[in-house]
Amino acid sequence: MDQAIIIEKGIFIVAIFAITMLFAMYETLAERKIAAWLQDRIGPNRAGPGGILQPLADGLKLFSKEEFFPATQNRFLFICGPAISMITALMTSAVIPWGSSLNIMGRDVVLQATDINIGILYVFGVLSIGVYGIMIGGWASNNKFSLMGAMRAASQMISYEVAMGLSIIALTMMTQSLSLSDIAAGQHGWRWNVLYQPVGFLIFLVCSFAETNRTPFDLAECEAELIGGYHTEYSSMKMGFYLFAEYASMFISSTVLAVLYFGAYNYPGMDWVKDNAGANIASILGIGVLFIKICFFIFFYMWIRWTVPRFRYDQLMKLGWKMLIPLAIANIVVTGILILFFDNNLHL
Repeated sequence: MDQAIIIEKGIFIVAIFAITMLFAMYETLAERKIAAWLQDRIGPNRAGPGGILQPLADGLKLFSKEEFFPATQNRFLFICGPAISMITALMTSAVIPWGSSLNIMGRDVVLQATDINIGILYVFGVLSIGVYGIMIGGWASNNKFSLMGAMRAASQMISYEVAMGLSIIALTMMTQSLSLSDIAAGQHGWRWNVLYQPVGFLIFLVCSFAETNRTPFDLAECEAELIGGYHTEYSSMKMGFYLFAEYASMFISSTVLAVLYFGAYNYPGMDWVKDNAGANIASILGIGVLFIKICFFIFFYMWIRWTVPRFRYDQLMKLGWKMLIPLAIANIVVTGILILFFDNNLHL
């Protein structure tokens, strides 16, 4: 591989890592501000103008907290739990196309860390590893409440991964590709997949809430029953890793939703912008459009948290196994019939 390409990819990966961490950090402030707005309160407003420095203050507090280790014989696994959760939350961004290409000093720079032809399978593979971070941390805590929360999280994530995978099958049948860059490029202009797969989008959206342990699927850490769930025994930055992993996962899942169903970096009129203002301007606008879509889904996550009550656990499992999975299978059948009827020209 050309050395210049290696340098470009390295810079791009570091930039995406920094953006993901920045979003995860300020999502904590956004969540508290949105909660305050919905509940007619003020929210954080002491650290910096309008509370803009509150995430930095919270991070400094976590760094300065005393390290606590429970009476466990598995200290190594106790440390590995939050590390695995954090790593898997960050690894998913490697295959996401953040834009088309930019021409910089005569070189076409592709705005994607790596373009593999099984990008969707990579995303699901990494997501399936994330459950180990929660399960290992809860088990190594030597706390029954933590273990119960970890078991809840594991069974919940495994259950909803089935419906999520089935919803993606219908999408790949229509797009005929597993590459995220191909799926993004195929949604040119207004040809967004949500118009062709509305049921698949709704299933994927609901499963995304379950995969990120967000309300109303936060039974793994509900304080009313399990004190704090799988991270009850954690303190300092190990606790911070679990919290950051949740917000980083929310950012990445919002990005995947935007790429798969909401056109990624595509927007109406992009050909006109490209012809009149240049390819670079059109590409930069596309990046901005993608981040607007991401911010919308992040707001939606937070809006649901402060609006919808938490499910009972039997309701959660019933929704996953008895409703979403049969609905996803029916969506696959209907999609196959439509593709056959339209002679593989469904995505027009």
